[in-house]
Order: sequence, then structure tokens, then C-alpha cells
Amino acid sequence: MQQPQDNEFTRAEEIRKLRVIPELISHHLEIRGDDPAVCQFNAKTKQWETLSFKELYARALDWANAFVASGLKKGDRVAMLLPNGIDAVCFDQGALIVGLVPVPLHIIDTPANCAYILEDSDTKLLVTVNRARWHAIQATGADLSQLRTVVYIDDESEPESNEVRSVNVAEWLKEGESVLTLPPGPEEEDLAALVYTSGTTGKPKGVMLTHKNIMSDISALLYNIAPNPSDTWLSFLPLSHTFERTTSYYIGLGMGNKVTFSRGVARILDDLKLVRPSIMMSVPRVFEKVAAKINERLKQKGAVSRLVFNAAVDAGYRNFCRCNGLPVDSAVPAAFDRLMDPLYDKLVRNQIKNSFGGRMRVAVSGGAALSPEVAKTIIGLGIEIFQGYGMTETSPIISVNKIEANHPDTVGPILEGIEAKLGEKDELLVRGPQVMRGYWKRPEDTFKTLDPEGWLSTGDQADILPGNYLKIKGRIKEIIVTSTGEKVPPVDIEQAIETDPLFDQAMVYGDNRPFIVGLLVLNKDNFERFVVSLNLDPKDPEILTNKAVIREILKRIKTACKSFPQYGVPRSVLLLKEPWTIENDSLTPTLKLKRRVIVAEHGDEIEKLYENFGK
Repeated sequence: MQQPQDNEFTRAEEIRKLRVIPELISHHLEIRGDDPAVCQFNAKTKQWETLSFKELYARALDWANAFVASGLKKGDRVAMLLPNGIDAVCFDQGALIVGLVPVPLHIIDTPANCAYILEDSDTKLLVTVNRARWHAIQATGADLSQLRTVVYIDDESEPESNEVRSVNVAEWLKEGESVLTLPPGPEEEDLAALVYTSGTTGKPKGVMLTHKNIMSDISALLYNIAPNPSDTWLSFLPLSHTFERTTSYYIGLGMGNKVTFSRGVARILDDLKLVRPSIMMSVPRVFEKVAAKINERLKQKGAVSRLVFNAAVDAGYRNFCRCNGLPVDSAVPAAFDRLMDPLYDKLVRNQIKNSFGGRMRVAVSGGAALSPEVAKTIIGLGIEIFQGYGMTETSPIISVNKIEANHPDTVGPILEGIEAKLGEKDELLVRGPQVMRGYWKRPEDTFKTLDPEGWLSTGDQADILPGNYLKIKGRIKEIIVTSTGEKVPPVDIEQAIETDPLFDQAMVYGDNRPFIVGLLVLNKDNFERFVVSLNLDPKDPEILTNKAVIREILKRIKTACKSFPQYGVPRSVLLLKEPWTIENDSLTPTLKLKRRVIVAEHGDEIEKLYENFGK
């Protein structure tokens, strides 16, 4: 008897028959229940541990029983403040199995932000790492009167109080053993998550996503990029990001793949070599840092090494263009590139491929725009990057490039089932089953963003190209309009500047001003070497305003921004040593710049840049 086919297409069709998120795990139990599902490093045993789909589902049921034993009812909100790992998956699956609404919190978010979200969402139970996390939230003084229980993963239970019960996870899970039957599970239109947006311009808003929203996005995404049965994933972006939840977690496990959770950003390079993933979700900053390190090393090499490196990148990118139906901007014949490939692989590309584990098949970049120069370099070195675009409000993916139809100057074709059009100022408007129900307790904000006909205002300027490919031009609110009327998309300029390893972070400014200025956070070690190369003293207290330093930095910026119109290139700069972080309220939990906060912090210094220009 012929065995049924098992490939990416048949598994994608399995998913399209599912209705709610817990079925992404449970539908494997009879077919591939013993296959590995999730893997993490156990810091206590110093060993990697793996659960099969059967073991994962059984553990998720234990969590579901404990939720019920805690007196929670369908629709109640439960929050998670945990790092990526098996506990985070069990929390999510256990909550969804009994119709609760997970509220994922970012593990590195501030206590004040976490407290605001807990209060706004009326969360009744919180699971977190230890009592220190909870006590820091408690100390903010937020009204958390709805919160009944806090569960600690690493700490023991605390004495009962009149306000909140604090209990160790093992003790809490044991209480679930008294539950004999679980209540009915969720329906498609029930909420599957309350995910709070980053809040770059104000308090974060809770995005209400249903099971149907998320399952629709998954089903559509699989037409563009479908993992095959042998793929393995490495998850390192926080599961509080809808991007990571929908892709590495829901799609990875839904397709029956093994998902390994990284030990953290500090160990990502080690984990890539150890896990050797074939699929990874990432953000542009990761690829930009890789490219910056490559550029830094190249500067220390001889002319011949640089020539060979550039030839390898150019040939690799030409091969990529040929495979993806893109025009090849060169007269070099394909036969010559194929002839040289083994040499280029040996001398240049294999080192980069191996640093990603050696098996990387798909690297998806989302969350922000990727510099074209960085994309060309990484792709030319053999790591194919697929850019995508979306937002929390759309569960989150709106478009992503396709395998063998990958156009890096776009964010890919719009997913099947999503309607798109351009509104005023070329704002992208979308409509489809992925679009959120609305903002939690924010009817006015919902009305501003979601019209009565179901069209969602994305806030992004875009072009819709042939083949339904999408090109994002920038955030409407962020686009700088100078006093001379020139329009400057700041993110593109900032990314170009950050390709220079001298700069860790960049922000450009110039609304209603005669020209653009740049605020630049310096890389400490590289800046010291740079200053010494100018025969100056890095310890000079006036070094950040030294005219020779500023002059040379402006030259470097001009080189990095050579592909941009001159009116978009900073003509004066403010040099900074302290980085922008979540802790100092300069970045959102998704690492986006809080531009208003940064401008307010450095307002006087920015004014002086304009006053003293040319003096």
C-alpha cells in the first residue's frame, strides 16, 4: 500500500483544516506524536532537554488544569513575564486550551510598563520568573486589584496575603490534579491574545487578536514560505512579539518541526553553530551587526583580500538574482560565476554560512526595514534573507517574499486573502480575516484605525508593485519634512549610518528645520581607535565636540549615505556615548526609537547644532 505523501504542501493543508491554536499541537498526536517538538537549555542541569509533541501536549494539559483550579473562567486574562522556553509554550497552550486570553509581557520591559499592562488588561493571574520581578511591579503602585495569583517559576511560595497569592509553579501545577474534566475549549471568534503595542508615542494599546485572526495569517503565510518536514528552527526573538509567536512558535510547531529556544542574545552565535537551524526569524539589527563586523574586519585586510571578498559577494548576489527572476546588473556570464563559486565558497562564503550553522535555508527579517546594502552583502555570502512586513494589528504578517520569487527591494507579495489599497498620502490600507477585532477598552483609537468597512490604516506609506509586491516608504508620522519642503524617511538614513561600525545607534532629526542633523551613539572601542588614528587623545573631555573629529565623522556619514540625496544626509552631528535602551526609556520593548523622548532629552544640544552651524 502506497504511503501518503508527507511534505510542506501536505502539512500546510493539514493546518488549513484547523480552527483554533491548540489544534496546532494536538493534530500531531496520532500522526507524529513522538517526534521532537521543543528544546531548551536547562540552566540547572546544564543539559539540553527536548519534549515530543505528546509530552508537550500532556504538560500543556497540566497547565490547563491548574488554570481551572485557580478559579479562572473562559475569557479571563492571564499574563506571562517569562523568557522564551518550554514554560512559556505550556503557559500559552494551557491557557488557550481552556479559553483564557494570554497577555504576553516582554521579559526586558520596565516594571512600570508591565504594571500598566496588567492593570489595563484586568489580568487575574501572572506567571513570572521570580519574586523580584513581581515585587518590582508591585512597587509601582498600580491598581492591580483584579490580580489574584502570581506564579513563580524559580522561587518558592510566599506567605498568604490579603491582596495576591504568590505560589511556586510546582505547587500550583499540583493543585490542578484535582480537576477531573476541563471546560469546553475556545471558538474561532474567541480572543487568543491581548498583545500590547510598543507605544512609541504614548501608552501601549492592547490589540485584541482572535483564534481566527491568527490561524488565517498562518494559513496565508504558508503559501509564500512553507517549512518542509525536516526543517528545524532557532527561536530567539521574544515570544511577546506577535512576529515570533506566529512564526517560530505557531508555524514551527504547527508544521511538525523542532523548535529550539536560544539561551539568549549573548549566546546566539554559539546556539546557531550548535543547533544548526534551517529557518530563523530575525530583525534587521542582527544582520546589520553581522555586516558591520564584516566591514570592520575587511578594513584590516589587504587590497587583494578585499577584492576577493567583493567579487564573492557580487557573484553570489548575481546567482541569487538569476534564481529569483531579477535583472542581473552585470555582463559577467552565469557560467563564469558557476566556475568561480567553489573558490569563493572556500575563501569567503563558507565562513559566514558556518557562523549561521551551515544549514540556514530561510532567514526572515521583519519588524523594521533592512538596509539594501546589508541585504545584498548577506545574500551574496549565501544566507538568503526574506523580508516581510506586518503589524501586531494584522496578526501580524501582511506580506513576505516567496521562495524562488524573492525581491529584496520589497517586503514581498501581499498574502493571499488580504485586500490592500492606498489612501491619502499613499497610506497603505488593508482588510482581511487577519485584521484585529480592535483595541482593548479603546473604542476611539479603534475607530481612528479601523473604519466601518473593515479597512485598517497601517500608518505606513507604500507602493503596490506588479505581482502585488509591496514596497514600504516609511512611517507617515516619522517622515521628516524640512523647512525647504524636502521629505526624508529617517529610518533609511539611520540604517545606512549604522552600517559603519563606528556607530552603534543613529537618529536623524530635521522637521521644519533647514537641514538634517544626526544624533549618533558611538561604539566605544571603535571610536577610541578612530580618535587615535587622528593623533588625538580619546580621554580629552572635549573630544566629542572636537572639530577635527566632527569633520572626519561627517565624511564617513557622507560615504555611508552616498546613495541618498544630499538633502537627506546630516550636515551636523551630536556625538553621544550613552546608548539608548529600554531602561532609560529611549527604546520600546521592540527596540524602536522613542524619537520624542530622545529629542526632549537632547533638545538644547540640538538647538546649538543649528545655531552654531558654519561657525
